[in-house]
Amino acid sequence: MKIMVDFEECLKDSPRFRATIEEVEGDVCELESKLDKLVKLCIGMIDAGKTYNAANKQFVSGIRELAQQSTKDEVIESSLTKFAESLQEMINYHTILFDQAQRSIKTQLQTFVKDDLRKFKEAKKQFDKVSEEKEAALIKNAQAPRNKQHEVEEATSILTATRKCFRHIVLDYVLQINVLQSKKRSEILKSMLSFMYAHLTFFHQGYDLFSELQPLMKQLGGQLDQLVVDAAKEKRDMELKHSTIQQKDFSNDDTKLEYNVDADNGIAMEGYLFKRASNAFKTWNRRWFSIQNNQLVYQKKFKDNPTIVVEDLRLCTVKHCEDIERRFCFEVVSPTKSCMMQADSEKLRQAWIKAVQNSIATAFRDKGEDGEKLDRKSSTSTGSLDSGGEPKERSLKGESALQKVLAIAGNACCCDCGQPDPRWASINLGITLCIQCSGIHRSLGVHFSKVRSLTLDTWEPELLKLMCELGNKEINQIYEARREELGARKPQSGDPRHEVEAYIKAKYVDRRFVRRPTDEELRTKVVSLSKQEKRLSSSSEHLPPKAPPPTPKLRPASNVSEKSVKSADSGIQNSADGSREVLTNTPSNNSLADAEAAECRPAATTLPPPSPCKEMVFYEPKEYSPGLQLYWAACARSLPDMAEALAHGAEINWVNTEEDKRTPLIMAVQGGSLVTCEFLLQNSANVNQQDAQGRGPLHHATMLGHTGQVCLFLKKGANQNAADIDEKTPLTIAVDAANADIVTLLRLAKMNEEMREAEGPYSQSGDETYQDIFQDFSHMASNDPDKLNRYQQYDPQKP
Repeated sequence: MKIMVDFEECLKDSPRFRATIEEVEGDVCELESKLDKLVKLCIGMIDAGKTYNAANKQFVSGIRELAQQSTKDEVIESSLTKFAESLQEMINYHTILFDQAQRSIKTQLQTFVKDDLRKFKEAKKQFDKVSEEKEAALIKNAQAPRNKQHEVEEATSILTATRKCFRHIVLDYVLQINVLQSKKRSEILKSMLSFMYAHLTFFHQGYDLFSELQPLMKQLGGQLDQLVVDAAKEKRDMELKHSTIQQKDFSNDDTKLEYNVDADNGIAMEGYLFKRASNAFKTWNRRWFSIQNNQLVYQKKFKDNPTIVVEDLRLCTVKHCEDIERRFCFEVVSPTKSCMMQADSEKLRQAWIKAVQNSIATAFRDKGEDGEKLDRKSSTSTGSLDSGGEPKERSLKGESALQKVLAIAGNACCCDCGQPDPRWASINLGITLCIQCSGIHRSLGVHFSKVRSLTLDTWEPELLKLMCELGNKEINQIYEARREELGARKPQSGDPRHEVEAYIKAKYVDRRFVRRPTDEELRTKVVSLSKQEKRLSSSSEHLPPKAPPPTPKLRPASNVSEKSVKSADSGIQNSADGSREVLTNTPSNNSLADAEAAECRPAATTLPPPSPCKEMVFYEPKEYSPGLQLYWAACARSLPDMAEALAHGAEINWVNTEEDKRTPLIMAVQGGSLVTCEFLLQNSANVNQQDAQGRGPLHHATMLGHTGQVCLFLKKGANQNAADIDEKTPLTIAVDAANADIVTLLRLAKMNEEMREAEGPYSQSGDETYQDIFQDFSHMASNDPDKLNRYQQYDPQKP
């Protein structure tokens, strides 16, 4: 409870006032004790957190080392690397949390204790002192004798001055008490609320991070089950092989060495032999010998380069040696030197002598031929001349995306701090980031920046094209236009995190460095974009695509089974062997959409010029705004102008009330650019927002025959069951236009949705055929869009 002291009561200096003062002083003393304790506990918590972070960093380093050790296993290496990156992000989030705790609890409350409570104590000292002086003045005034006028006047004068001083001091003291009581509540609650918000941000960041990691974890979970089964099977096979080999008779190992000139690895014979050195001591050393490529070689260790004993066996002879003390010796003699060797048994000696003799005979026999056996390549097993071999190049996940994105101007360094070789990107801004700046961007929230890894994440083709359309140089020209003018310093790699974080927030959240256009500049920009749209509309790129080939009519009903019709209605056709094939648009496939269109339309090779929606005409608006710039920039397919409009505060779902309530996303459909639509969707554009005709982006893309955009909108959750004011859904429009590509996509999406509903509310996978076909259409729309220009646009005037 807040204890307030009455100013009127303090002037009376009544017992009630003294009691209140005593109560307040006790309360403040207890408050100081509690706050000191809380600050100390906070310091202990922060120190423990730093210790935990240090240990966690060592643990993550251990994971990275394990991943580097597992370079031969791509699954383990990529998974552990991804997990280490995620755990490192969590360490960064913990660091941010502890920094917030230090600022909100330790620093803020310590400041309150040192400043406000110190002022209270100083005021209390002055109050106590003046109270004592007042009490002494009262006593002295009371004791002054009546007959001594000068003492009476002196006592009265002192009492008057003391009372006046007391009034000032006591009023200041009461003011300090009341201010402290009021500020106490706000300071404590402000501190704790800031601390709780830091926790909220921390858990949100962790949730977002692991939501992105969840698909990989689920995929690994499925692979892990199969790995357990395979490991159990391999264990059984190994135990069976172990038992079989153990039952063999190994009492005589000499029989297992045989000469084989046609061995797959090119090694005709190999095994251990003792070799007598050529030094003065004639020491014997055990070495691994092999006969390969018509040479006799040996090596001490597997990684050692083999030493050639005999360069060409055709020039040497081999013989037994019985004139030395050691048993089982034989000698290989060449024109330049001889080599004395010892086998472990007589049978092994005979085997090696026979192997050398056979090698000599084989070399002479093949001398006149093409030399295939003489030039037989050595293997990489023990005894091979080439123990290494070229390692197979391993393609890392996201490597192609990294190369393409970093090739854009300015992308080779972090957009915000300039650190070279960035590995992260903000996909809605179109910039590359280092690991530290990516963590700061994550803390801003996905409504400001959506962060993705350039090496660990999978990149859709339309998203990759979006990254290549923008880039650090383009975005910095917008978001740092006034930085030098304002004298703001751009952080550099290695600067403290809090400085980089403050700069990034000023740049993207507060947009402090963005140059705001004047009304005339904005008008000029909008008019220019509208004219640019007209030039694009008249260019060859936006001419209506060629008409589809003549559509075959349906066969009689007796020739079509009910089962095949039902399958075709879902965009899937069951083949004779039970497999599923997706209907395509080539004339030979006779897809269901072409067949239905043949029933609805006369048999003709062309359609009249379409009029999918009213012609884009620029009218002088009532007001120029960033939303209007975004509107026309989307139609003109100018991503830099769109990014500039968003930086100036344009609403992503801005509605043009003068143009049938169209949105920038609908205008992007009219412009025909898949990348423009992807940019708006990444910046949270509503994929289902309708115009005055009740048509959303999916309606417009279907009417215009933009198959790639239809595929993109369906992947982003567009409602294909929505009907316009004419009660027509996108599927109805696609069937009327005989566009089999879009009919197939819409029906596949519908089928996938029904399958997921049947599997339950927690189903995530969907149909594999649906996933594969949509992926194919996405790649085609991004990399080879001409293949999709096979159909006329929809004509709403046709019946």
